[in-house]
Amino acid sequence: MTNSRQLLIDHLTTHAVQRGDFTLKSGKQSDWFLDAKQTACDPIGIQLATDLALEVIPPDATAIGGLTVGADPVAYGVAAVAATRGRLLRSFTVRKEAKGHGMGGRIAGALRPDDRVVITEDAVTRGSSLMEATEVVQGFGCTVVLIMPLVDRGGTCEALAKAAGIEYRPLVTALDLGFPYEG
Repeated sequence: MTNSRQLLIDHLTTHAVQRGDFTLKSGKQSDWFLDAKQTACDPIGIQLATDLALEVIPPDATAIGGLTVGADPVAYGVAAVAATRGRLLRSFTVRKEAKGHGMGGRIAGALRPDDRVVITEDAVTRGSSLMEATEVVQGFGCTVVLIMPLVDRGGTCEALAKAAGIEYRPLVTALDLGFPYEG
C-alpha cells in the first residue's frame, strides 16, 4: 500500500466514517455510515485524494467529472490541486436532468467532445450514478478511460465497469476501511 493511500484511508476513517445504526438509501441497515464529503470537501482530504488519484489517472486523461452532487467536490478538487502540480485536467458536472434554458443539456463545465474522461464520485455503493454519468459523457462524444470513485462501499461497480469495457480503480474500498461491502 502506498503512503498516499494509507494517509487517505486515515483521513476517511477519522473524518468521514461514523459508527452506529443507520438506514442506507437502499433501505438496508448498516452499523457504519460514510460521509465521504467530509474528506472530499476538506482541504487536506482533497490533497490526499489528489495524491492518490494522480497515481492512477491515465496520462492521456484530459477531464474529470461525474454526476452532481457526489462527483463535484472530487472532480473540482482533484482538477484544482492537480493543476498546482503541473497536471491539467478540466472539470465538469453531469446534471441530473437537462437544463431547459441557456445552452441546455446535462453537461456543465469545461468538458469538450473528444475528451478522455475520468468519471468520479465521492462514494459509490451500487454504481448507478457512475454508469449514468458515463453514458451521458459518451453521448457527448467523449471516451471514458477510467471510473474512479473516492470510496467504493458496495463492491458491485467493478463488474458494471468491466461490462462496459472501462477500467475501474476506486481510491479506497469499504474493505480498506475495515468494513464489508454493502452491495
